[in-house]
Amino acid sequence: MHFVRPVAVAAALAAALAGCAATAPTAPHAAGPVDIHLVALNDFHGNLEPTKYTVKPADGSAPRTVQAGGIAVLGGALNTFRKEDPDLLLVAAGDLVGASPALSALWADEPSIDALNRLGLVASSLGNHEFDQGGAELLRQQNGGCDSPRPAKACRIAPDFKGARYTYLATNVIDRRTGKPLAPGYKIVESKGVKIGLVGAVLKGVPQVAMASKVRDFDFLDEADAINAALPAMRAAGARVFVVLIHEGGFAHEAFDQRDCNTLAGPIVGIVKRLDPAIRLVISGHSHTGYLCKVDGRTVTQADSAGHLLSRITLRVDPASGSVAGIDVRNVVMDPAVFAPDPGLAGFLDGVRARSRAELERPVARIAGPVAKRENDAGESALGDVIADALLAAARGQGAVIGLVNTGGIRRDLEAGADGTLAFGQAQAILPFGNTLVVMDLTGAQLATLIEQQWDRPPQAEQAQLEISQGLAYRWDPAQPRGHRLVPGSLRLDGAPVDPARTYRVATNNFLAGGGDGFTVFKDGTRRVETDIADLDAFIAYLRDHPQTGAATLAAPPARIQQVR
Repeated sequence: MHFVRPVAVAAALAAALAGCAATAPTAPHAAGPVDIHLVALNDFHGNLEPTKYTVKPADGSAPRTVQAGGIAVLGGALNTFRKEDPDLLLVAAGDLVGASPALSALWADEPSIDALNRLGLVASSLGNHEFDQGGAELLRQQNGGCDSPRPAKACRIAPDFKGARYTYLATNVIDRRTGKPLAPGYKIVESKGVKIGLVGAVLKGVPQVAMASKVRDFDFLDEADAINAALPAMRAAGARVFVVLIHEGGFAHEAFDQRDCNTLAGPIVGIVKRLDPAIRLVISGHSHTGYLCKVDGRTVTQADSAGHLLSRITLRVDPASGSVAGIDVRNVVMDPAVFAPDPGLAGFLDGVRARSRAELERPVARIAGPVAKRENDAGESALGDVIADALLAAARGQGAVIGLVNTGGIRRDLEAGADGTLAFGQAQAILPFGNTLVVMDLTGAQLATLIEQQWDRPPQAEQAQLEISQGLAYRWDPAQPRGHRLVPGSLRLDGAPVDPARTYRVATNNFLAGGGDGFTVFKDGTRRVETDIADLDAFIAYLRDHPQTGAATLAAPPARIQQVR
């Protein structure tokens, strides 16, 4: 990656950050400590409607599954919280849009941005999915307007899209073309006479998880360094308390509502340990996990994803000194049985549904039963198998003999109506990225290296798995060191060993074809053909041709991938 000079970065950051302070006058200090209330969400991904969430509480009570979230229930919960404190601040940690269900994606995610405006969101860090359509569309979503790379979707649900009233923050993203930050690094807000610096960052690994063509104009700097560099400017603007909104995360063994958890692991831990001591609260995202953890005495939160949870945070602050005497955090399930939907947002949602109904409910296939996206211990998914087969079937005319898909691109289980009819909206929610198929030649040796890249990752990095089409099979040994886990001789195609010197025609999506998810071998593929076939279209066509998909014989994945035990 190309990096701009550190001096230029520092100057650009200072210039961008200087204009971000709030201009409201400072209220008189309270006589004693005050409680400042924040509510946080992350990874909303355009989920305007409730989705399935399994609640596994820390108190040991039995797990239960609810339809949690949805914009109306979030609004109802915030109504309840604001009765306790009208001054609470709603903030977020990125991926508010992108990889969205069709109800939002049909309209370039404008309904989701409008809904978040209505919730009173103040600020959010950028997430990697805010870059899905490139920098110009990201800025349009912030600032409004109709000049979009998606003209068939933009400004179609309303003719005058105004953009986000909340502020996207990213102190570590530099636009190479200008040498300046893409977005403000921080925002100063005020509550109960205390100025609070909200500083945002996105994972520096965005180029590994985003379409290469969409982020090639940006440099993503070290998260902790960029956050720390923003503190002097925030102090100069009057901030006494600092809150990090960062789209990077980790995983913990404790329940989503276990306070002071101490098992947090993942990239966020190393970042937090390097932050300025003045930072006491880090609101994280990206890993779609609920946790309330402590790292070196700091509080680190995350609220799962899709609006299933909201994090309620109380900072007890001395207004005179700005010192934080205590932090109390809770993750609250957005259960419609607990929080009555906000009538205004329910009406807004009904309007979006009405505009979308004809397309969302359009029948596209019939299936015999549901198919789960969950991977088994070997890393194989029943739904991943189906989608890999679908990509292969669509690319057979280009000579493809193998289909490969990333598990991260599969967002929902395959579920149809009671009579087996699959609607477009149900299919689109599974493959919401709008990816297209690319066909290329890879040697057998490159295929083997590609498979090894599933496990050859930095410590604590996220796992990335490939699902493989029928006919391809291999075994792997987790006891072997990274780079040597593919069992020699086990990689086979249609029963025959894959020849390292032979060329094989492979179909995948354009995200992987550009080296996405760290699968850099794809970039070396030859005789590449950009088919312009949408992965969703290929999937739907395959389901039409295979109506028995989901029958009992396909309920468990066939053992294409086997783990040595």
